[in-house]
Amino acid sequence: MTARTPNQPSALTRRAALTGLAAGAGALAVGAGTARTSVAAPKPSAAAPDPAPGAMKLFDDPGLNFAALLALGAAGMRASEVGEVLTAVNAINTAGPSEQTFSHTFRAWGDRLAAPPAAGRSGHEAPSQTRRFRSLRAAQYYAQSLFYVLATDRPGDEKAVYQAGRDAWDTFTRLCSPAAVRAQVPYGTTRLPVWFFRPDGPAEARPTVILTNGSDGQNVDMWTYGVAAALDRGWNAVVYDGPGQGQLLFVEEIPFTTRWETVVGPVIDWLDRREDVDSSRIAITGLSMGGNLVARAAAFEHRLAAVVCEPGCVSPWLGFDQELREIITSDKEETNRIWNEEVVPQLTPQLAFTVKKRFEIFDAQALRQARQGTVLTDVWTPSQVAMGLDITKVVAKIKAPTLVLDYDFEQFYPGQPQQMYDLLRTRREYVKLTEATGAQLHCSPMAPQQHCDVVFDWLADVLRR
Repeated sequence: MTARTPNQPSALTRRAALTGLAAGAGALAVGAGTARTSVAAPKPSAAAPDPAPGAMKLFDDPGLNFAALLALGAAGMRASEVGEVLTAVNAINTAGPSEQTFSHTFRAWGDRLAAPPAAGRSGHEAPSQTRRFRSLRAAQYYAQSLFYVLATDRPGDEKAVYQAGRDAWDTFTRLCSPAAVRAQVPYGTTRLPVWFFRPDGPAEARPTVILTNGSDGQNVDMWTYGVAAALDRGWNAVVYDGPGQGQLLFVEEIPFTTRWETVVGPVIDWLDRREDVDSSRIAITGLSMGGNLVARAAAFEHRLAAVVCEPGCVSPWLGFDQELREIITSDKEETNRIWNEEVVPQLTPQLAFTVKKRFEIFDAQALRQARQGTVLTDVWTPSQVAMGLDITKVVAKIKAPTLVLDYDFEQFYPGQPQQMYDLLRTRREYVKLTEATGAQLHCSPMAPQQHCDVVFDWLADVLRR
């Protein structure tokens, strides 16, 4: 890792957004952005370094490869098994790598591990510890399947795949020692699902980390990127679903909000009432697009003692290519006319999936149409939400100490971590994780332990009494 070093050339991977909208032609390609898929990636020049060299190349397609690296890297936190992931990769490559074979293969692995373990020789049930981590791995594999399910011949299964992963996650949290505390925190007309993890030991007020997902992560990612590390250090950890995430998106069809402080505030209220939480030492982390969400929350919610943006992101909308952004004007009717008459007819099936996945998080109608196998007809409405996530003008309001992470080959928000760091007016630190230690690419998919060491060492320093 290094501090305050220049950005490296970006690479294309699975969280890519639409790029290359040819003027007047409606042709789309995919480039660096915030989504999880990529197609038609240009070949790097002979002199350009490979962001995922050697054993990191599991698929030729950079989107599928990034997804597989995330699953493989989670093995260090017991949220996957190296042999299981590589066996799945081999099966996908044998069948012909595609979003469909990827989704179906990992879903089958989720089904296999979610089933109760076979009884031992004595006929007794397998120990709960066995089922605990089988369930965690099942949650991982369902999460991998879930991302690509809209690209399969069964897009309507999206809710069912989410629910299977959620059931596996709930089984895991129930079997933790001590079991995670489950709660439903009031939020508007609904409730936020919350899982509160405590270290084993006496009930005393402890530092607590609120772990925030991004635009397409699942709860299991929060275990890999924070819960396990917090518990190892004797801290509490909180995982929650906000609008546009988990239960609120896939079951209740509630899209993202541009006011994340209204989401974090109720969670802090709930924590404040717990005797095992030190209210003066509540920190928050945000993974992927969560780096944008938590910065927005911290600008208005000043009870937070520390903030970590993984990476810094001031505007998710800038992840969408300029040509696409330029067709979104103040005229809703004309924007949608161009979209439906000039863009949508030109979409390949793979690009159509990209569109569906990229916009379902911002609009309930887009989500329903995606599950029906059709491309959204109103691109203007979800685009307003994506644009509304720009926090350039509010970053300076953050008062809590803030750590901004960046990565070699950051492919979704290149340049934005440095921009956020420059906008901060509080105690701040910028750290870049590098290819020299295998921690390159968005969120360091092959180095979550190293990633957590950086984050929690910094938090320990800031939260020290």
